[in-house]
Amino acid sequence: MKVTFVHPSIGRRAGENYMRTWQMESLPVAALKALTPPEVETRFYDDRMEPIAFDEPTDLVAIPVETYTAKRAYQIASEYRRRGVPVVMGGFHATLMPDEVAQYAETVVIGEAEAAWPEVLDDARHGTLKARYKGVDRNSLAGVRFDRSVFQGKRYLPLGLVETGRGCKFPCEFCAIQTFFGGTHRRRPVDEIVAELREIRHQKKLFFFVDDNFAGSIPKAQELAEALAPENIRWVTQMSIDAAHNEDFVAALARSGCRGVLIGFESLERDTLRAMGKKFNTMGGGYQNALKNLARHGIRVYGTFIFGYGTETAQTFDDAVNFAQDNDFFLAAFNHLTPFPGTPLYQRLEAEGRLKFDAWWLDDTYAYNTLPFDTGGMAGEEITAHCVDARKRFYTLRAMTKRGFSPANRGEFTMMRAFFIINLLHRGEVNKRHLLPFGDPAWQGELLKVA
Repeated sequence: MKVTFVHPSIGRRAGENYMRTWQMESLPVAALKALTPPEVETRFYDDRMEPIAFDEPTDLVAIPVETYTAKRAYQIASEYRRRGVPVVMGGFHATLMPDEVAQYAETVVIGEAEAAWPEVLDDARHGTLKARYKGVDRNSLAGVRFDRSVFQGKRYLPLGLVETGRGCKFPCEFCAIQTFFGGTHRRRPVDEIVAELREIRHQKKLFFFVDDNFAGSIPKAQELAEALAPENIRWVTQMSIDAAHNEDFVAALARSGCRGVLIGFESLERDTLRAMGKKFNTMGGGYQNALKNLARHGIRVYGTFIFGYGTETAQTFDDAVNFAQDNDFFLAAFNHLTPFPGTPLYQRLEAEGRLKFDAWWLDDTYAYNTLPFDTGGMAGEEITAHCVDARKRFYTLRAMTKRGFSPANRGEFTMMRAFFIINLLHRGEVNKRHLLPFGDPAWQGELLKVA
């Protein structure tokens, strides 16, 4: 038996390379590979960086699907299914929109793969594939493994991806994480994480813990940080800002090798944060106290901001850019609000009749960076223009130089070098991302639906 894994891209333009900052390792595929028995032959194609050999013989194709990649995933699935190869899809979008995904795949996996993939493979081997499998029993994460041998020969960013936990306890209105994981947070066993890092530490100089919220449980996160302290690795992660007010926790992060954290600031306005379900962002004396704590321990900040709650003015964007520059953020993202299916935000906008598309992620007239709903305030085109302008301002050469040589970012050579490389990449991609079409516009054919 032979199984082919495919990681779909978001979209592309003719004559342009795919966004370099989006070319990171595909942990979902590595997880599936680890769950696949050694006697099963496997092949992996990453649509973001290489052509797919559709005519290569295979018995089953597995595609992890996110909302942004759904259109391209359905194109890829149609190519395989037209050749008589069954397709199984899983991932966030498959769980949030199983009826839609089921139109383009013989099999849909709902929830986490660990509880379902072995059964999928056994049924495929015997020709008895079911239409749906469910892996949503919230089992312990003990024993979760990743087989990174599938990454060999792929030119990913020099950043090692590691998962230490899943889920988040906070009910942010726009976030699909709470829907997928049911508002829960789980941590992998500390000894298993440390053992994994010891195996792969020689492969990368910097690791990214891809957890939805590393600080979903501060006591468990601190336990892991203390265990990592003797390992002498450098790592970054994403976490909620409430944890940055905990002095002991931040100190433990620094001792463990943490060099930076991605934090969703989202807004500087309390009323907007309240509407988002992120009132917790204002706790502990607000942003400045948290930022001072992180800076004191040499932890850099990647700050994200979201616009589209109907309260924006031109000054709102200026304030966000100035805030990020004044605090010498390592990186910053200025994005419009996106209603992902299955989220409370999507359900609210749908009930209010404010969505502009039946399914924006599939509509041929929709492109990256545009708002698929009526904000009730500033026009979507204006928000898009302000977001693009904010990125351009933050990533000017002058602004990058000022931030790069600030005490917050120049602490050690490795991170300072990474600062200029990644900032230049983001600078170069501001225009490339703007209005990027979803899927492959050059693809010829019709999406093949399941009969």
